[in-house]
Amino acid sequence: MNIIKIPFDAGSLGKNKGCAKAPDAILADFPDYSSENNRKGQLKIAEISVNPANFAETHAEIEKKVAEFEEAVILGGDHSITYSAFKGSKCDALIVLDAHPDMMEGTDAVTHEDFLRKLIDDGVLLPQNVFLFGIRAWHNSEMDFISEKKIKFFDMKSIFEFGVNNLCDTLMEMARNFRKLYLSIDIDAVDPAFAPGTGYCEPGGLSSRELVYMVQRLKNLKNLKFVDIVEINPDLDEKEKTLYTAKKILIELY
Repeated sequence: MNIIKIPFDAGSLGKNKGCAKAPDAILADFPDYSSENNRKGQLKIAEISVNPANFAETHAEIEKKVAEFEEAVILGGDHSITYSAFKGSKCDALIVLDAHPDMMEGTDAVTHEDFLRKLIDDGVLLPQNVFLFGIRAWHNSEMDFISEKKIKFFDMKSIFEFGVNNLCDTLMEMARNFRKLYLSIDIDAVDPAFAPGTGYCEPGGLSSRELVYMVQRLKNLKNLKFVDIVEINPDLDEKEKTLYTAKKILIELY
């Protein structure tokens, strides 16, 4: 399995400073874990050089490095890294697990609050090829954009009413026919009771078991080529709950 480390948190606008430490923290003792699927494989780890003072330089480097891989698991870092990682992946569809849509009207610099809107506005990603799962907090302008672009989303109320299993079936059916699929996991998709180590602790999210189940299901999609795990902040964690959740996700992809 190819792993790309991107220790960059400047895109969090100071709201999740410390998540640059996550890639190393997640990989610590990683080979000692076992998967429910008992999959084994060799880890090939690459790290992207980042410059917190220069967003353009960093994102150019991310895009260039990711483009060297046919498939990989990417460890951030804040969610802004998904903008350039997705561009480099040459994928044509994106599933995002997140508490927020990340579609704020932003500035020229890509941040973790607007990366998804920028991907659409910049013509990198078609809005009909976006799937949002787990959102439960948004600004009115973001929902206006979602409605205008007819973006498919499953909020936590829908997930609670219809169940993760049923919505996974729906999500997989919609996503299976794309050429190359990218999955982005913001750890705040998980309820902070299970993953408190992040900048936004939004209550009412997925359980860690539900997230692991989703990863196990989505891993079966043959067109899933890239996965990123972002917004984990070891400095804010409690008893390493969030790190262990991330390790569990990673080992299920192993």
